[in-house]
Amino acid sequence: MSTEVDYYELLECERTADAATIKTSYRRLAMKFHPDKNAGCKDSEAKFKAVSEAYDCLKDPQKRAAYDRMGHAAFRQGGAGGGGGQDFNGFSDIFESVFGEFMGGGGGRQGRAGPRRGADLRYDMEISLDEAYHGKRTEITVDVSTQCGPCGGGGAAPGTAARMCQTCAGHGKVRAQQGFFVVERACPTCHGAGQVITDPCPVCHGEGRVEQTKTLEVNVPPGVDEGTRIRLTGNGEAGARGAPSGDLYIFLHIKRHALFEREGTTLHARAPISFTTAALGGVIDIPGLDGAKHTVRIPAGIQSGKELRQRGAGMPVLQGRGHGDMVIHIEVETPTRLSSRQKELLEAFRETETGEECPESSGFFGRLKTALGG
Repeated sequence: MSTEVDYYELLECERTADAATIKTSYRRLAMKFHPDKNAGCKDSEAKFKAVSEAYDCLKDPQKRAAYDRMGHAAFRQGGAGGGGGQDFNGFSDIFESVFGEFMGGGGGRQGRAGPRRGADLRYDMEISLDEAYHGKRTEITVDVSTQCGPCGGGGAAPGTAARMCQTCAGHGKVRAQQGFFVVERACPTCHGAGQVITDPCPVCHGEGRVEQTKTLEVNVPPGVDEGTRIRLTGNGEAGARGAPSGDLYIFLHIKRHALFEREGTTLHARAPISFTTAALGGVIDIPGLDGAKHTVRIPAGIQSGKELRQRGAGMPVLQGRGHGDMVIHIEVETPTRLSSRQKELLEAFRETETGEECPESSGFFGRLKTALGG
């Protein structure tokens, strides 16, 4: 019975986890089990070595692909298509290998897998609604693998060069016959690169990339919304051995605003007004995100729930022209603290009421009396 622990379980990640998630999980576990923090603890030392081994495999796209297909057997002598090539990963491998040539999949010995493009990365940025309105230029700091300088990303020590892989003759792929089918997969020796490094670069240890902290400038355009994605091309993980870098995707999140709620390009604001303003009419000033005061005229007799619209006072259209609207939601507030004089005036007003002042309420009570047989 095998005692080898699954690499994804070691790193506490799902098999579908992206490169950034795997990297974050590895750093957390490596810090937790590092020998410097657990002096003399053999279990922690063993766990540290295990998670390091798992990350060394899963951070490399070619190694991860081989591991996903064959597990630990991919890295044993003769594994992953070496020797007789009798170890298949089910019908999906056969289907892809057989039909890939007919569908432009680059099959056959003419194609070469080569080093894969670096992984895309994600960065979450929180901005205010005012910044979403005006846009902003800012800088972010990210930890990312970049091309190794001494070896130029090739992975070989300066003054040396990689040699052609003898297993695949430089094609990066190997074939194996299985009855009627011919199965093709990445070379187990060079992992699809087509070349083998015998004298690795002492800085990057043959990876062609090193960890580095980078400061990047981000331009947030006016009008962005929650979930808007900004792509910084070529600022993701560097590809192995000189392959192109991935991209960095910045996902924007908008902070809650004290006054406005946003719906697309429309800004919604709640405006409580006194019952005297509702009865007599008036004006209120709403400070807009554009820095101007927007005067809203309250018509006499306005009711709670009425919406007043200010054209063009909303959010700018992303990468377009014009602005949305500002919608003011009126809420008539009944006074809860009245002076004796105010009570007297209201009592005097009530004595003069005829029912025509509030047709909705008089109509309701009229229907209520009819329903009760009165």
